[in-house]
Amino acid sequence: MHARRTFMASFICLLAFAPAPSSAQDGAFARVLQCKNEDARVELYIPSDIAHAGNDWKALEKTTAGYYALDLSDAGKGKPLEPVRITLTKDRRGLIVDQYTRGLPPSTVPLKGGKVTFDKRFAENMTCEPVEAK
Repeated sequence: MHARRTFMASFICLLAFAPAPSSAQDGAFARVLQCKNEDARVELYIPSDIAHAGNDWKALEKTTAGYYALDLSDAGKGKPLEPVRITLTKDRRGLIVDQYTRGLPPSTVPLKGGKVTFDKRFAENMTCEPVEAK
């Protein structure tokens, strides 16, 4: 019994002093994209420091952690936030949104806005506004 208590105390100390893992939740995020179709709305969030650096998007040349929101509130299903990976396209005309947690193929969103399909179930043929810091 004593060994078990010692082990648990050691384990709790390790947890208390272990550095927190870095994640997309560290820091503030800003909405930079809104899209909609008949059934749903989509929003894209990137780190605030990138969003508020102007519409240059140079920082997005490297893959960045962000969030994707599929808003199905009108259908009574809510608005969950999902982690995504975001990268600027090589021609600098769009953002690649990788919904890696859902196993969907990456979607490319034109920076000037346009039609985008994020998934075939609810977020197909979405009309997206231009990408910009809000």
